[in-house]
Amino acid sequence: MIRDDIKAATIDAMKAKDAARLGALRLISSTLKNKDIELRTGTAPKDDDVLVADVLTKMAKQRRESIELYVAGNRPELADAERAELGVIEGFLPQRMAAGAAEAVVRDLVVELNASGIKDMGRVMAALRERFAGQIDMSSASAMVKAALS
Repeated sequence: MIRDDIKAATIDAMKAKDAARLGALRLISSTLKNKDIELRTGTAPKDDDVLVADVLTKMAKQRRESIELYVAGNRPELADAERAELGVIEGFLPQRMAAGAAEAVVRDLVVELNASGIKDMGRVMAALRERFAGQIDMSSASAMVKAALS
């Protein structure tokens, strides 16, 4: 499980006295804890790794946006700090699929779900998110699904 890997990495960072990595790992743990609290009233996903991958993907996206803003604002020291956090976050994300493999997965999923038109896009995207969370960029997957259903 990804959570176990994060806990082990936190302990290793404490032992190594790596303050920057430890801070990023604690931030990840805190965000996961907040998500767990939020889901107490709702329905939790079947697979915990899907939840963790979703949270990590959102955190990585936030870091990328911050890096762009800091670079545009001529704040290289803050951009470097965000890059360091992004590196830690991406270390726990599942490996990303290549574009060709992602397109093949989308086509197979459309056939498997017997999706016929744009009205089935939500169903295909939900199945894609459930099965391949963190492995496929959902914004580009949306365009792939739309093209496959057209």
